[in-house]
Amino acid sequence: MGTDTLRTDAADDAAGRRREQRGWYFYDWACSVYSTSVVTVFLGPYLTSVARAAADADGYVHPLGVPVRAGSFFAYSVSLSVIVAVLVMPLVGAAADRSGRKKPLLAAAAYTGAAATTGMFFLDGDRYLLGGLLLVVANAAQSVAMMLYNSYLPQIAAPEERDAVSSRGWAFGYAAGALVLVANLVLYTDHDSFGLTESEAVRVCLASAGLWWGAFALVPLRRLRDRRAPAREGSALPGFRQLAATVRDMRRHPLTLAFLLAYLVYNDGIQTVISQASVYGSEELGLGQSTLIVAVLLVQVLAVAGALALGRLARRYGAKRTILGSLVAWTVTLAAGYFLPAGAPGWFFVLAAGIGLVLGGSQALSRSLFSHLVPPGKEAEYFAAYELSDRGMSWLGPLLFGLTYQLTGSYRDAIVSLVAFFVIGFALLARVPVRRAIGDAGNPVPKGFSTRRERAVVYAFGLPGVPLLRVKGAESLCHTCQQR
Repeated sequence: MGTDTLRTDAADDAAGRRREQRGWYFYDWACSVYSTSVVTVFLGPYLTSVARAAADADGYVHPLGVPVRAGSFFAYSVSLSVIVAVLVMPLVGAAADRSGRKKPLLAAAAYTGAAATTGMFFLDGDRYLLGGLLLVVANAAQSVAMMLYNSYLPQIAAPEERDAVSSRGWAFGYAAGALVLVANLVLYTDHDSFGLTESEAVRVCLASAGLWWGAFALVPLRRLRDRRAPAREGSALPGFRQLAATVRDMRRHPLTLAFLLAYLVYNDGIQTVISQASVYGSEELGLGQSTLIVAVLLVQVLAVAGALALGRLARRYGAKRTILGSLVAWTVTLAAGYFLPAGAPGWFFVLAAGIGLVLGGSQALSRSLFSHLVPPGKEAEYFAAYELSDRGMSWLGPLLFGLTYQLTGSYRDAIVSLVAFFVIGFALLARVPVRRAIGDAGNPVPKGFSTRRERAVVYAFGLPGVPLLRVKGAESLCHTCQQR
């Protein structure tokens, strides 16, 4: 009887975990439309056009008296939204871990972002300051909500499930993005038949993303459950002080910090490509809005397959090696983008296909890999730091992009400058011994990770045959297994 009871309890736990996982997927379904329709497709070119309508004869707008080239206003607004997120996320993350009540905080962040996005319907004429304000609020709220959402992953998925669960979440998000983009494309291209101007059609597309976000956020908020938090001393600290306290705690787990540093660098490049690609296509390549929508739709469709495919590759080759391969593909694709001819949508679609195949998998596997490196009981606090890398610390890429354009007047120079993020991120990630990092964080090593012990050999850029240093007697992995 006792054995039967244990089996029943285990089955109930597994069923409850699967129910939470299905609800968890739906937050990606809800919020990814904002990232796709708003940040990636419509808001960049549209806010740039609104800023240009308000610009002086030299092409500058003057928010708070500061001269800003109209073409850089969107990129600078993204950077400002990140600074706001930097102040808020560590505080919210620490409060969530101490209270164990993530759902109310997730709901507040999600509906703040959804309301700001819906408010973009009123962005017309020369109201570029309103657009910048709504972008800052929505982006910061999205960052906070994603931090809380990601922190559920270690609680709802067993270690050996996380690559697959994380990949399915990203796939759900990209599927939603593709579905809504189809509707956006119909509305935008046939706006006359709907009795709308082009500007009105864009504003409807922006607002609909906020309504979608708010409606489908109800599903995870009903299915996810809060866990009782272990007793912890102290209280949440303001903004940067809480972030500094989290980083000090991370110093006790230097390999976790090393992974986060690598992720900070390469994901900064990913996020900047996502947010600035439509500006590059419209301003430098002279492509129309319909072409950009089709290109992003292609990214969304292929990203679903790419996320699932890279998840399968991770089971065979390990998450780390799969991520490294994706960074090589990012570097090649971005460098090729520099040479795209203007007015040639076919080549832009080829570039979009390359991005789509690696986009979802590189992000999903990074999230699941980091979840193994988080000490138990500090999920939200550590994922606050992770989110600073994911979206929060991506201020540097847009800033570099905006500054490069401001100094050179060329979006080609701006886009190729981002290659450095992928090259440096690859080098940093290749040197992180993941299995040892999992053990140092106090977590069980998932099935499929090698248990061999060999003399440590750290390879420059992770390539065999290029030894950088040797440490006798240290626990490590052979080159092949180190990638897992």
